Amino acid sequence: MLFFRSLLFSLGMIAATLVFAPLSLLTFPLPLRQRYAFISQWARFNLWWLAVTCKLRYSVEGTENIPDHPCVILCKHQSAWETLALQMIFPQQVWVIKRELLWVPFFGWGLAMLKPIAINRQAARQALRQLVEQGTQRLKDGLWVVIFPEGTRVAPGEKRAYAPGGAMLAHRTGQAVVPVAHNAGEFWPKRGFLKRPGTIRLVIGLPILTSERHASEVNTLAEQWIENTMAHISNPAPKL
Repeated sequence: MLFFRSLLFSLGMIAATLVFAPLSLLTFPLPLRQRYAFISQWARFNLWWLAVTCKLRYSVEGTENIPDHPCVILCKHQSAWETLALQMIFPQQVWVIKRELLWVPFFGWGLAMLKPIAINRQAARQALRQLVEQGTQRLKDGLWVVIFPEGTRVAPGEKRAYAPGGAMLAHRTGQAVVPVAHNAGEFWPKRGFLKRPGTIRLVIGLPILTSERHASEVNTLAEQWIENTMAHISNPAPKL
């Protein structure tokens, strides 16, 4: 049954992508805000479909910590789930992504319409400069910037070094960092096909002010909060 439910979800997700991607191209003449409003319905559908097929839902704690102005979000990255859910939880946003994602047929087409910050991870210095320059402009345009500081999806119970780019962007612009932790990887694993039923917990921390802190300190504070919160909310499921 777990396999069947996961298969049904995947088929629906693929079908939705094939429908939304071409339609997203038709929104090109519209302002970014209207394009985003339409394209983000793809994420809304998939979260609904995930709940229907796999009985996988989510809860959000700390919404009162979301400022009323654009900030830099530093979020734990465990699965594909958070790329969908963040769109439903936070205001209009852009993501820092590896540029190869834009080359994926259909999915990449829609993603490109949302003005992501697509970096070449093989050129670290250039990527950092691009992140700060384009991120600064996105924040000025009223957009939130979502960054996964570990750079890739990390399995539950594991961690990687937190890259300083997000903290540096926040420091340079004077905007706060909003740390986010969740345990999605326990239900929707990294590169995993099976989705376990249950409720994913996502927790939003207090904004970390950057005006009187060095970027390294901001990065450390965000990492400590995220990892401490992960230890609190994690409840690894037994292996299948």
